[in-house]
Amino acid sequence: MLKPKVCVLRSAGTNCDKETSAAFKIAGADTELLHINSLASGAKTLNDFHILALPGGFSYGDDIASGKIFANELRFKLADSLRKFIDDGKLIIGICNGFQILVKSGLLPSGAGLKQETSLIINDSGKFEDRWVYLQPSGRCIWTKGLEKIIYLPVAHGEGKFVTQDKNVLNRLKKNKQIVFQYCDVQGKLSGYPDNPNGSTENIAGLCDETGRILGLMPHPERHIFSVQHPRNWNLKSKSFGDGLQIFKNGVRYVRENL
Repeated sequence: MLKPKVCVLRSAGTNCDKETSAAFKIAGADTELLHINSLASGAKTLNDFHILALPGGFSYGDDIASGKIFANELRFKLADSLRKFIDDGKLIIGICNGFQILVKSGLLPSGAGLKQETSLIINDSGKFEDRWVYLQPSGRCIWTKGLEKIIYLPVAHGEGKFVTQDKNVLNRLKKNKQIVFQYCDVQGKLSGYPDNPNGSTENIAGLCDETGRILGLMPHPERHIFSVQHPRNWNLKSKSFGDGLQIFKNGVRYVRENL
């Protein structure tokens, strides 16, 4: 059976790479932590991998804007290899800072088009939000299959407010079912702060491209792999795994069945 290979890509300031790598390993993949310079220099190639993961952190200290410098490196140093990676039917996931990188590079929502139409900007609260949130999964994304109707994951970001270039972009995302996660309350109802921790348009917490193979989300699924990571569930006799693991399992399963 094919064992999917995951490239967990980092730069200066990335700090969730090891947790993301661990989540994919638990889900059944082989992982390799790579600095972006390894790909930019040609020392390593994306062709060797099935999944590209952009983990959370503060790449380049969030200079200019969160994820912007890393996003420019993808656009201007790796555009051709990224397009081939996508054309080959492979998968990409960006978590928190990784989501910021995906939208600012244009990989979301347009995929290989690399055209920026959305962004993630400073939270309405004007401060760093570090809390657990409820999420309502939806859309057409391969990464979300089999998730519960409401899941619980942590967020930790200062620039997580999702905005679109204009209403036409937002309407297109809705029509194409590219809105993957929305912040909600414990009953699943869309609501304001603190359930929506940043003021995101339409409570959007995650997005995919039109193929459903590229996913970006602000919450951290790699921080809820085991049930004991849940702040309200310390009972070791309960289910062993947390709400985030299924996302990584979905990526691994897709590779095994389709690549």
